[in-house]
Amino acid sequence: MSRTGTTSDRLTCAPSRAARELELERGEFHLAVNLGLIRTVPDEGGGGGRVSRAEIDRLRSGHGFPDALRERVATVGTTEGAKLMEVAPTRFTSLARYGLLLPVKFYVNRYRTVVWLYLAEELRQFAAEGSNARLLADRRTPAEIREGLKAGMDRRPRNWRGRHVGFLTRQAGADPWARAAAVACLLDPADVADVVRDPQERARLARCRPGLPVHGAPGSPTAELAETLMTASEPDEVAWFRADLAHTVETARRHHPVAAALSPAPPTGPDPLAPPPAPAAERPAPLDPTPPEGLLGWFRRRGRRPAG
Repeated sequence: MSRTGTTSDRLTCAPSRAARELELERGEFHLAVNLGLIRTVPDEGGGGGRVSRAEIDRLRSGHGFPDALRERVATVGTTEGAKLMEVAPTRFTSLARYGLLLPVKFYVNRYRTVVWLYLAEELRQFAAEGSNARLLADRRTPAEIREGLKAGMDRRPRNWRGRHVGFLTRQAGADPWARAAAVACLLDPADVADVVRDPQERARLARCRPGLPVHGAPGSPTAELAETLMTASEPDEVAWFRADLAHTVETARRHHPVAAALSPAPPTGPDPLAPPPAPAAERPAPLDPTPPEGLLGWFRRRGRRPAG
């Protein structure tokens, strides 16, 4: 008797096998999937995405394999990034905090310091843009950046969240509840409960919730710091995520309503997913989301929604 899934195993590969065949490290493989460089297909057994043999053959036959693929997912930290762009590390950090350089990953080191990582390819492109010459060559940081940094501006967490929700939405595919859950996982549970009042729908979102990067043991200071970075916090950003969640949930309701007869019965006590929202007087008013003119042209030309 043939083993269940044999045909699927011949046509697709598990991520670990695909990474080996594409000569990528585990982190490089997952980043390539997030960036859409490697297309995945759903696992019929519910174990997550798999990679088709045809996709592996396509990538292996590409020009410059495997170096060209690995270069596209190469990441660098502040020191390496500054060398690549030929600027001082302090200038690099200023540009990143102001929101002009978008981190693609982060980790928390043993000193509980957040280390941001950037795509080397994007840094080269930024440095090659003629309109960015003054940002890199001038001895003094532009006044608008100096003023923003004096006010404590740091758009790196926000830019990471804006980018990561795109990764999660791509992985969710056509499933409307999975797409809604991709947005919800970056919001505080109180905001999710405020937008999605039905506990059965919140249970559906919880079942579809995608995994976020793990940093440290659950409940540890490292994990708590990472969770803070992965949760939308700025008022206008929270408002944007809430509006997007409301829209995606409404779409999910129309296509796949949560049937009461098939959903788990709501708990008899207080809803554990609905912590009480802060009093209205304590909620800060939304900020003006308009990005500063002149410095974000690079992102607009590349078709990205500015995060600031």
